[in-house]
Amino acid sequence: MTIIDARVRLPQDRRPSAAYTAPPRQTEQYDRVLNLTEKMNGGTLEGLLAALDAEGISRAVMHAESEGGEDADALNDSLRTVLDEYPDRFVGIGCVDVASNRPSEMAHQVERAADLGLLGVSFQPAFFGLDIDDRRLYPLYSRAESLGLVVAVHTGITYSRLHPLRHERAELLDQVACDFLDLRLIASHAGWPWATEYAAVARRHPTVYLEFGALAPKYVARAGSGWDAMFAMMPNVLRDQVLYGSDWPMMQPARALAEWRGSGLPEAALDALFFGNAQRLFALG
Repeated sequence: MTIIDARVRLPQDRRPSAAYTAPPRQTEQYDRVLNLTEKMNGGTLEGLLAALDAEGISRAVMHAESEGGEDADALNDSLRTVLDEYPDRFVGIGCVDVASNRPSEMAHQVERAADLGLLGVSFQPAFFGLDIDDRRLYPLYSRAESLGLVVAVHTGITYSRLHPLRHERAELLDQVACDFLDLRLIASHAGWPWATEYAAVARRHPTVYLEFGALAPKYVARAGSGWDAMFAMMPNVLRDQVLYGSDWPMMQPARALAEWRGSGLPEAALDALFFGNAQRLFALG
């Protein structure tokens, strides 16, 4: 079965900064729960290629993320360099400087991402105290829609204790999807603990995709975990709107793929999850 990993991170050894840095209060609980800083600092391009090769993953969508307010332009330039080195292996999703709270600057960075040949942009509004539908983000959404770019938005739980969870509720992404009907949106991490609501948003908006990066699929498939409604829809009404992503180095592809294969999803649903939907969304031919 052909596999596209829809979410891997720009390796730390190819980022402008030598080490992963973010405000301590933003990362301390991430480190306790997910061992974030150690995993990020241990992520190398060589290690990523080995992890993909071991699982026979033919293509991957590499995300350059400005989670701690890093220079978005520098990150996008670094991403472009990796894509140029491995044109048959990676395509890219850039980032924007949400920390600036400057709508015109974010819109310009979307344009620059398009000029660099990136397929979209990814960002985390809640990390900076913004709702997904904050009007300061609307020029970004509008520019991405007009340029035909994909927008990936962090959804669901964050472990930063600086801002409340309400910034990532499903109805906020629903509002964006209503206001930008042609904008293709990825709900990164698929929106738990509002999984049922995010499933409803995807069901009513064919432009919304659910991506499961950094999640353990065995829990997505487990009854009573809060994922029940979304998981039940994955073989049928949501089959064409779900994306496999490991979020390497936060989750190793080997573990994610093994758990998805053991989840009970039928072969057709796994093929859509692993390959078909990403191929169509990112026009990977």
